[in-house]
Amino acid sequence: MTDTTAENTVRVRFAPSPTGSLHIGGARTAYFNWLFARQHQGVFVLRIDDTDQKRSTEASYQQILESFRWLEIDWDEGPDVGGEYGPYRQSLRHHIYNEQLNRLFDEGKVYPCFCTPEQLAEDRENAQKRGETPRYSGRCRHLSKAQQARRLENGEPAAYRLRCPDTGTTIVHDIIRGDVEFQNTELDDFIVWKTDNTPTYHFASCVDDALMHITHVIRAEEHLSNTPRHVVLFEALGFTVPKFAHVPMILAPDRSKLSKRHGATSVEEYREQGILPEALVNYLLLLGFSPGEDREVLSQDEAVSVFNLERVAKHAAVYDVKKLEWLNAHYLRKRPLDTVLQAVWSDLEQRGWVESGMSREQLAWVRTLVSAMQERARTLPELVESLRCYFEDVTDFDAKGIRKYFEKPEAAARLRLAADALETVLPFTVVNVEQRYRELIAQLGVKAGELIHPTRLALTGVTGGPSLFEVMAMLGREVCQARLRAAADKIENGVLSKGEARS
Repeated sequence: MTDTTAENTVRVRFAPSPTGSLHIGGARTAYFNWLFARQHQGVFVLRIDDTDQKRSTEASYQQILESFRWLEIDWDEGPDVGGEYGPYRQSLRHHIYNEQLNRLFDEGKVYPCFCTPEQLAEDRENAQKRGETPRYSGRCRHLSKAQQARRLENGEPAAYRLRCPDTGTTIVHDIIRGDVEFQNTELDDFIVWKTDNTPTYHFASCVDDALMHITHVIRAEEHLSNTPRHVVLFEALGFTVPKFAHVPMILAPDRSKLSKRHGATSVEEYREQGILPEALVNYLLLLGFSPGEDREVLSQDEAVSVFNLERVAKHAAVYDVKKLEWLNAHYLRKRPLDTVLQAVWSDLEQRGWVESGMSREQLAWVRTLVSAMQERARTLPELVESLRCYFEDVTDFDAKGIRKYFEKPEAAARLRLAADALETVLPFTVVNVEQRYRELIAQLGVKAGELIHPTRLALTGVTGGPSLFEVMAMLGREVCQARLRAAADKIENGVLSKGEARS
């Protein structure tokens, strides 16, 4: 672990709330923090913001940890590894927050607010009628200590507000966006402690950042509007204000807010859909950062070396699922065959396509199939699905393929001729099958595609895939002949028009 007592040590943190899965935006923010820490030989802290006990769950907490482990984003301090500034779950730090609140109260920097929700709602409504931005009226700001004490002793519910400056400006020094200036008139005396005797997010976060000696707060752009409050809080607490960097939002392709209607949004969902961790981490880097020199494929070590907070984009990053799938296909091709086979084996087994105790020849055949599809598949589930035609009879066909290849008057006859031509192919190898097919194509006097494309559709049900002759060699002569003749029968009998086409 990095020496956290060293002066000028970079210390960053990521503080997810365990109320759901780890979102891609949160994963990107965490990765940027991790990259910055590793680049500066610093410390990456994982802190769990579980003060919302009603919504926080242990299952979500464990899922967040597992998502990070799967992405190979490790942390130097955190709830499961410890550290000298723990505990690292905010639900276990209530006594720390209470101590800091009491100190601020003794110093006159916070005061109890006895306003009821109805009063606050009326104040907001009146401000809106006047065309003003709703802000706290300051009704309880000027209560004397004696008045405060009497009302507290009477058991009146009270929140605590921070006395904020109402003149001048607060400047947020942002590494990505430069200096961002906020008028203090926009800062009302905001609540730091709620009537249910728990700290607000703002208070707990600032206290933790200060006491954990966080030097850089790298977080999502949506928090920028809260940052002047945090600056004021740090100053009221008497702590050094950390440096800030607000990373851009991630938008959908139509530049709307990214949601489930655009596809997967959580790390867990990407994992279930067959996205590889190295592909997703690589993609996270590209969401708001350009490595330069048109580089898009980078290992984690390379990402650490090129990452620069000052070069993170100010504008929103646009989610591009095709780029992610392209990266995933790249990393899938690079994986050792045995690793890929191990990753898909349980799925193949569940489908009844493989089983334990298979012969050496059968295993070799399966390896050959997986190797062929590995070169073309974008995801592991896509790879598995592409193997279907080798283990199951083809029962339906691509709809566009039917219209293009099977609806020609000569389609059935040509498929039968092809089936007959395969009878003399010995041994049934790629080279021999291709040679016989080329001879038949020449005899028919047609273009190669006029026989090859209908054959592929008849054998696999789809119009794309590996080399047709490789497919045929892997299927074997008997299967090829049977499927060619079965497709010809369906064409002649008009069965294809009864809904057997793939949409």
